[in-house]
Amino acid sequence: MAIVYLSLGSNIGDRIGYIQQATSLLSALESVTIIRTSAFYETEPWGMDSENWFVNAVLEVKTKLSPKELLQECQKIETLLGKSKKSDNNNKDNNSKDYQDRTIDIDILFYNSEIINEDDLTIPHKYLHLRAFTLVPLLELIPDFEHPVLHKNIADLHSDLENPEMVFLYGTRVEI
Repeated sequence: MAIVYLSLGSNIGDRIGYIQQATSLLSALESVTIIRTSAFYETEPWGMDSENWFVNAVLEVKTKLSPKELLQECQKIETLLGKSKKSDNNNKDNNSKDYQDRTIDIDILFYNSEIINEDDLTIPHKYLHLRAFTLVPLLELIPDFEHPVLHKNIADLHSDLENPEMVFLYGTRVEI
């Protein structure tokens, strides 16, 4: 069984509801067991022009699925919850026109300590170390986990962020 970390995010509609639905659909898969989840975080959009802030969380799961099979299951859930193909950004370059508002986005951050570089799948996620919205929930779950490519732990990666987007525990952000 592999230990996997999944990032879930939503910035339109019932953001919490979409994350909860995606979590339920993942847990309903016979080959996936959710071990624990981070808190929900409200996060500034990263790499895109949008006024809609995200709600993000990270799930720690155990699975018998291969990385490709897990990706396919995540994509099925995204489609079921209304994510359009043109908003799929798993392997886009950091270009704001490539990212769009979405009901749900599920990214595989880590799959054990495996390194995968394929056309349709990159693990660890190639922008993980640049995004406070993934690092903050990972800090909650696995601060000492070492990134298998960068050879730094999550706490150090977070400390290295030069200009992190804003990340608030859900419900604590105050508009001024």
